[in-house]
Amino acid sequence: MSDEAVFVYDPDELKYFFNNEHPFNQKRLRLTVDLLTRFGALSSEAIVTPRRASDSELLLVHNSDYINAVKALSAPSADPALLQLAEKFGLRTEDTPFFEGMHDATSHLVGGSLTAAELVLEGKAKRALHLGGGLHHAMSNKGAGFCVYNDASVAITHIRNRCGFRVLYIDTDVHHGDGVQWSFYTEPEVCTYSIHETGKYLFPGTGLVNERGDGDGFGTCVNMPVEPYTEDESWLHCFQEPLESIFQAFKPDIIVSQHGCDAHAFDPLSHVHCSMRIYLQMPLIIRRLADRYCEGRWIALGGGGYDMWRVVPRAWSLLWLVMSDHPLIGSLETEPDSKLPRDWIDAWQPDSPVKLPEAWLDAVGRWSPMPRRREITAKNLHTKDIAMLYLPKK
Repeated sequence: MSDEAVFVYDPDELKYFFNNEHPFNQKRLRLTVDLLTRFGALSSEAIVTPRRASDSELLLVHNSDYINAVKALSAPSADPALLQLAEKFGLRTEDTPFFEGMHDATSHLVGGSLTAAELVLEGKAKRALHLGGGLHHAMSNKGAGFCVYNDASVAITHIRNRCGFRVLYIDTDVHHGDGVQWSFYTEPEVCTYSIHETGKYLFPGTGLVNERGDGDGFGTCVNMPVEPYTEDESWLHCFQEPLESIFQAFKPDIIVSQHGCDAHAFDPLSHVHCSMRIYLQMPLIIRRLADRYCEGRWIALGGGGYDMWRVVPRAWSLLWLVMSDHPLIGSLETEPDSKLPRDWIDAWQPDSPVKLPEAWLDAVGRWSPMPRRREITAKNLHTKDIAMLYLPKK
């Protein structure tokens, strides 16, 4: 198996676009690729162009009625008679409105995650990153939460069908990875682990600590809901300890992870108060465990993240720097003020409505401390202990 990491990307993935007012903006992919390129950390040789998913591949997760509805609603001028169909399938909401070219654009994102999976399965890379993926809210027969097709569930099913690997899915988006969880809720060979803001206050309202799987899949669903205003130390502790125990108990053959970066304090759609530190440490933890248990096999996907100027490019770039063994990662602990490329800041500042950060990590020492820190930390620790009561077995 090649030890190289690959970066699956095509500018056409920016065509997954709802409207100008929508918070899900794939321009963040351009910003990330440009940051990595200007930093000298992404060569053209590392980039692999994704293919599109076929209908038969989409049918691994989605039913035919839903796929046909997505196709019909993708026309340049959707027939008004189809509006009721859009409502039925969750594609006429403020969150997930249908748009022209929707089927083709989303099939491209699913194909990117399949491309990443195949590169790892075929031994052409140990690690593959597809930032255009991570649409974890889509259900078998319904769009939801900015997601039309569920590329993560399709890729996991493809992996299972192709080689029978035991798959550990890790979801670090601030919103619960509900679509992937329900896809494999009774499947003993797929374990889903999601750390997210509690659904008491945030979409989609699921991901309770007592959602543990069903039937033969009992124990293969682990949820770690954290409290609003959770900060770095508590988040990382509640992420790492359950994950290490899951690896030991489940012994996966391959990792598929989702890297929404909306648990950051700057994100406008959530209430968790973490810094860029978790986006450095979290991929380091995953990589260490993947190397120990899975011969390094790791497929990473994108996801949420709605401060596309100050947060997403840095968080996703740090993920790639970890996956590709960039020397910056080893120096950030001792040099936390390491600067972003000046030419990237100068190129994008005129477009940004906010001042762009100058360093890779945040100067959290200047942030105001969160009230109720002790109570929040104690609540998270209690939830973590409950989450770890039942763990998957091999």
